[in-house]
Amino acid sequence: MVYATSDGSAGKRLRVGMVGGGRNAFIGAVHRLAMRLDDQIVLVAGALSSDPENAAASAAEIGIAPERSYADYHAMATAEGGRPDGIEAVVIVTPNHLHAPIATAFLEAGIDVICDKPLSTTLSDAEALVALARAKKRRFVVTLNNTGYAMVRQAREMVMAGELGRIVSVHGAYIQDWLTRPIDADGQKQAEWRTDPSRAGQSAVLADIGVHAFNLASYISGCEAEAVAADLFTAVPGRRLDDNAHVMVRWTGGARGTILASQTSPGHYNDLSVRIYGDKAGLEWSGGRPEELRFSIYGEETRTLVRGGHGSTAESQRVSRMPAAHPEGYIEAFANFYRDAADIIRAHRSGGVVDAARAAQVPDVVDGARGVKFVAAAVESNAAGGAWTAARFVG
Repeated sequence: MVYATSDGSAGKRLRVGMVGGGRNAFIGAVHRLAMRLDDQIVLVAGALSSDPENAAASAAEIGIAPERSYADYHAMATAEGGRPDGIEAVVIVTPNHLHAPIATAFLEAGIDVICDKPLSTTLSDAEALVALARAKKRRFVVTLNNTGYAMVRQAREMVMAGELGRIVSVHGAYIQDWLTRPIDADGQKQAEWRTDPSRAGQSAVLADIGVHAFNLASYISGCEAEAVAADLFTAVPGRRLDDNAHVMVRWTGGARGTILASQTSPGHYNDLSVRIYGDKAGLEWSGGRPEELRFSIYGEETRTLVRGGHGSTAESQRVSRMPAAHPEGYIEAFANFYRDAADIIRAHRSGGVVDAARAAQVPDVVDGARGVKFVAAAVESNAAGGAWTAARFVG
């Protein structure tokens, strides 16, 4: 199938494979929905489960040919890297501890990477992935997918245009309640691995949802974390990793702020928000009302900016799929991420010019490493009684 890319050129759909995401997995199906929406990506191979029988059944269920369903990711990387019609990128949707070894195998095979967050469970692995992606000259994007919302893109443009003035404070929060009870101890699959140090890493709540709040705050504000002072704690007795995090942040440019993450706050199903204030104006965005942006110029009444409405920025218009008041949501935002990632990877693999402005919209391996550094610094700070700890990734 041939289609017109968003830069006006013609090209074939990007061939991808998936590791993880088999039957009964949570996020794999969401990725597949998002990548289908613009018909720029075709899923042709997979190692969808560590159980060979489930891997084969999962592949058959979503239409992957039997000969391109693999029992493990090593075999997949070797076979697909050697095929003339092999995959051009791999999508990694496994538990956290497998992200780095899987990404390494595919980078070594000359295959680009689309990896779920967090990039890795250790800072040393994150640094190694940044170096390897550069050495192999491969594109590596990290699915910090909330950057795909039109009004998030608009907020970023407004900050870059100076509409807020000098940035004074930057706050991100992600609050849920699904781990309020000890469902991990009862064997609930998604909860059990996310609270297991051997699979989740040093922190549960920050690696799972805190990195989204951190990335979004940084993405919109243009600030990086210089240092953090953190208080991490476990609200459920016996749980092996933290389920709450309160992190103070010193941002580059002199701004101050906080990152709050909780998975034991009753009444909050999935509450992601960002608040950024400058010396001229403030912006607030919430995942619960993703099509709106609260904009407050000091001394004036607060305005609610609407996706597709009057005053939409160029980037917001580009990623909007429907007119104002025709609702768009999570899948559309995720699809925006995948559409841009496909354009970037395809242009890079064909030897074409990668649109720098487009590439800047898509979190890459360095952005992923910044998230890992943030988690590691917060854990170190907490262990030192909340002492201020360097948090900026340099690499």
